[in-house]
Amino acid sequence: MKHCLIVDDSRVIRKVSRHILESLGFSVDEAEHGRDGLDRCAEGMPDVILLDWNMPVMSGIEFIVQLRQREGGDKPKVVFCTTENDVAHIREAISAGADEYVMKPFDHETLQIKLQLVGFA
Repeated sequence: MKHCLIVDDSRVIRKVSRHILESLGFSVDEAEHGRDGLDRCAEGMPDVILLDWNMPVMSGIEFIVQLRQREGGDKPKVVFCTTENDVAHIREAISAGADEYVMKPFDHETLQIKLQLVGFA
């Protein structure tokens, strides 16, 4: 089964994302911030990570930079999910190692398309 880690400080976003992902056949884990997300990755690297940009403790950019430096950290497909929509933010996310980018709020169809683009849906 495909495994996704949702790293987002919003409980509502995690709940909505979990519902969509489970309907697409994913097993899902959640983390409230980047540090928690890295701990989850140390326990077992997911196939896909939905990653928020702005979080307490550790931002999405800090998370992805550290993830990509870890052994096996190049494997997960990372989809940034954020309200930041300017080109500079998108460029920063991609250069830090993100595979895709989706704007909040998103729906089932939008997330499914992004997951297809990274090879998982």
